[in-house]
Amino acid sequence: MEGQEEPRKRGENNNDKPYKGIRMRKWGKWVAEIREPNKRSRIWLGSYSTPVAAARAYDTAVFYLRGPSARLNFPEALPVGGGGCDGDGDMSAASIRKKATEVGARVDAVETAMRGGQHKAAKEMKASGSVDRVDLNKIPDPEEIS
Repeated sequence: MEGQEEPRKRGENNNDKPYKGIRMRKWGKWVAEIREPNKRSRIWLGSYSTPVAAARAYDTAVFYLRGPSARLNFPEALPVGGGGCDGDGDMSAASIRKKATEVGARVDAVETAMRGGQHKAAKEMKASGSVDRVDLNKIPDPEEIS
């Protein structure tokens, strides 16, 4: 029908909220929080440099709150332990926050190092002159490709 907008899909010009449970602050940090079931309160999950880290922190928290049936941003990266709660029933908000922030901090460190490492490697290649300019209008000779 005309005049109706399609719902936004992940990855399609959706820079403000690429994953569930996170948002971006005005100054560029990504934050994650989750509402406790059957309560009005929220569990603060931290502030991160990358949206992936914030989303992984959210996934950890929602997994521990709702178990294996939780809808995750990264279902292929389930938290270690496999079964939501720690065997003795419900986990406290503080323990969920702790587990989620640990995961988010590790992912943030890896993501930031990867971004920084790639940037540094690109700078080093450019400075050393090992980046060759390629003429995209020319068909390459088979002898040059090796």
